[in-house]
Amino acid sequence: MTKNKLVFALISFIILSFSTAIAQEKKSYPKNEFRAVWIATVANIDWPKSGNDPIEKQKADYLEILEAYKALNYNAVIVQIRTAGDAFYPTQLAPWSKYLTGNQGEATDGNVDLLAWMINETHLKGFEFHAWMNPYRATMDLNTAQLSREHDYYKHPEWMIKYAGKWYYNPALPEVQKHLVAVVDEVVERYDIDAIHFDDYFYPYKVTGENFNDGTSFKKYGNEMSVEDFRRNNVNDFVKAVSHTIKNAKPWVQFGISPFGVWRNKSIDPRGSDTQSGQTNYDDLFADPMAWMENCWIDYLVPQLYWSMEHRTASYSKLIKWWAENTTNVALYIGNGSYKINTDSDKRWFNPTEIPNQIDLTRSYPNINGNAFFSAKVFINKNKAVTQLLSDNQYKYPALPYVVPNSRKIVLDVPFVCEKMETVNSTNYVFDFPTHSKIRYILIYAAKKGERIDTNNASQIVDKIAFTEKEFYITVPIKKNFKDPETVYAASFIDYYGNESLPTILNPMLAPQINQPLTNEEYRP
Repeated sequence: MTKNKLVFALISFIILSFSTAIAQEKKSYPKNEFRAVWIATVANIDWPKSGNDPIEKQKADYLEILEAYKALNYNAVIVQIRTAGDAFYPTQLAPWSKYLTGNQGEATDGNVDLLAWMINETHLKGFEFHAWMNPYRATMDLNTAQLSREHDYYKHPEWMIKYAGKWYYNPALPEVQKHLVAVVDEVVERYDIDAIHFDDYFYPYKVTGENFNDGTSFKKYGNEMSVEDFRRNNVNDFVKAVSHTIKNAKPWVQFGISPFGVWRNKSIDPRGSDTQSGQTNYDDLFADPMAWMENCWIDYLVPQLYWSMEHRTASYSKLIKWWAENTTNVALYIGNGSYKINTDSDKRWFNPTEIPNQIDLTRSYPNINGNAFFSAKVFINKNKAVTQLLSDNQYKYPALPYVVPNSRKIVLDVPFVCEKMETVNSTNYVFDFPTHSKIRYILIYAAKKGERIDTNNASQIVDKIAFTEKEFYITVPIKKNFKDPETVYAASFIDYYGNESLPTILNPMLAPQINQPLTNEEYRP
């Protein structure tokens, strides 16, 4: 930093007026909140609408999803890029997905890497991109004739176990774990993602009368454990290996898991929730979120609480309280079953306030930092009574995702205006290129005449601009507000971990001071 820049930064810091926002305003319109939507590609649930669609239509449909959720002030998408031993990107580790190209193993036209395009467009719209993988499911049915010869079913039949009408990777095999970790590592290394995301499918959900045939592996690797502990240990070893792989490659890339919503029933374990769930993470899927959190193997948890507030056997209200009281070391978000709106046998889902009320309840717990919704098609020109409520109330203003857990740091660079250029409709501000931090976004605030910039006021966030320049200077155009020509603007940097720099007022002659909170990370590890 040059001497002039340093002096400017110090002056900016000195004139900041530190304050916290009004408590009620923060509760109603938080500046930091995770707002995500799952984009399911398996069976073309959300996107693409058909694997046979031309790429340009697939691109247009993806952008439609982004635009719809940007209008609702969401800030993250969780996009399924591996459904069942396949891939939505070019790789030697799995065949192309039939849900993308129509036939498994058939490449996109021109071998186009649509995933790279999706990630770029997602960031340009201001969203985080969480790459969602289903690690253990190898096929969706037993029709193996439709599988590519490059699928692991053919390349490594010894890895497969048939169960409940599908083929699964055997989680006990070291070579399977090594292969699946390599799949994750390749995506992290090659693509500019914000997170790797696993869903609730570990060992398969139990089917009455069928046995998951891993007896040979148990005899070889069981080491005198019970079958149940053996299976949980296999999952834990895999989660641990994935965690270390991600952080060794790119420490800012998060690892999140969205487990089934019930850990254990209280009737089985007094530490469990007051539920009567037919299956649970610990006892049936052999997934133990408590162990993942205790060992800090994951960054965030999104338990799938896909029930109504007062559901008889698995109440959203009871479960959210249980997760709030039993989550440690990681960020906690809640998965909401928006797919049930106006379709479920539980008539509470026909009340348009069910989801808004669930969000309000989520916000009442200080250590729960947001929500994710399954799935994207629910709010694409559908259920407008619900989306209108969200637009008018809970999601009226934008919000930023939280900083990667345990990664708070000072962003040394601040936007430094070295030139300003006027055009008819905009003012173009030219910033010096940041030299100390890896910057993801430039955040723009605006305050009306007579107001100060308040960086904890979500209503003043007007834009989040993806940082695309590679060197020298950054040019940020801001449209002129002819109705209020004395609007005050400020800018800050957001780094790859989600940390925000000190803000800089862009037109200081109108308002030289800023209301800046001491922290916007009160409840994060």
